[in-house]
Amino acid sequence: MAPNDEPTPRERQVLRQLAGRVAEIAALPIQAERGRLWRAMNALRPERPLVLADPQNGWPELVPETDLVCDDPLLRGWELGLRQTIFRHEQIHDDRPVTSWFNVPWAVDVGDYGLTERQERTDAHGSYRWDAPIRTIGDLDRLHPRRIVVDHGETARREKLARELVGDILPVRRFGEAVCRAKLTRVAIHLRGLQQMMLDMVDNPELLHRLMAFLREDFLREWELYEAEGVLSPNNEPDSQLGSGALGHTDLLPPAQTAGRPHMADMWCWGESQETVGVGPRHFYEYVLSYQLPLMARFGLVDYGCCEPLDTKFDLLIRHVPRLRSLAVSPWSNRRLAAEKIGRNYVYVYKPNPTPVCSPEPDWDLAEREVQETLEIAAGCCVVIVLKDTSTFHNEPWRVTRWSDLASRIAREMAE
Repeated sequence: MAPNDEPTPRERQVLRQLAGRVAEIAALPIQAERGRLWRAMNALRPERPLVLADPQNGWPELVPETDLVCDDPLLRGWELGLRQTIFRHEQIHDDRPVTSWFNVPWAVDVGDYGLTERQERTDAHGSYRWDAPIRTIGDLDRLHPRRIVVDHGETARREKLARELVGDILPVRRFGEAVCRAKLTRVAIHLRGLQQMMLDMVDNPELLHRLMAFLREDFLREWELYEAEGVLSPNNEPDSQLGSGALGHTDLLPPAQTAGRPHMADMWCWGESQETVGVGPRHFYEYVLSYQLPLMARFGLVDYGCCEPLDTKFDLLIRHVPRLRSLAVSPWSNRRLAAEKIGRNYVYVYKPNPTPVCSPEPDWDLAEREVQETLEIAAGCCVVIVLKDTSTFHNEPWRVTRWSDLASRIAREMAE
């Protein structure tokens, strides 16, 4: 939407109606109760296992584009977010609270490193391959820090528009970087290549060390810039989703309303390295974790892991990561080993295999059995069960409802 454009009467009406419904949902007593349960979980004093269902790439089947009324891209994004919040409350019966905040995204332009890969994709969310631009150690000299520009004027325009549209219904605020993902190896493989990075650990360590050090410093520079510009946003609120999939609501970090401009020390950091799933502990520490540690050390709490099994890395993470609070247990992890290593010292974030829910023919017995078995294996741990990595529900939105119902029922039964 250009600065002088105005929402149409229809766009204004739809956004205000949706905002009103979200305000009603956010005011329900169940939201405060859910928030209390998350604070207890992240304090390592859970009252019961908690359950989340994250539709992720399956959202277009739950809230289709055809349902959207707004034409302007910014307003369309706001409409989509409001509709997803309403769908979540009405159809996904899990432990995620709904808050009343209307978040306006900061306008930030992030440049490249001077070298970029050429990608070939099947579709926006499917597989792809790429040509990595770093071929020799000399190519490292062509890298430069990313140019990052925070557009305060455009951000203020967005905020003003949001306040005019829905500010009397929902509290409006600017919202920027809240993930702070130490994804060094994700960037490294696009610059160097996945297979080549593995080979570099053996036959070209100087190149890999230089590349990882460069990325570490550039990530830190980005976050320091966001901190100085006020772009960092709280990620310990009732509905703040962490990288592992759990929620970060906690009293261990300053609440949003008193933190002012959050600093890194007031926030969670997410560490992960899915690309090095096949790398042993020694090389993982040397080429990955040692470069993530200075980044994670700047934060108040750390959440580690995503889809990669951490079976051979739990000891390293527990020994070295400061203020570690939650660990991801992927479908490919040894659940018993994870329970032994994590105990009640950290939050055990288990992500069931989404296949039984997302296959052409769902297998509800298998889905139920996996949740039941996991909660039995991890009895005594601080357990969160998160359904994610869901790319399709085969246009049957009721599937996510059924999974959230069965998982929530089992979690409550296990607590009795």
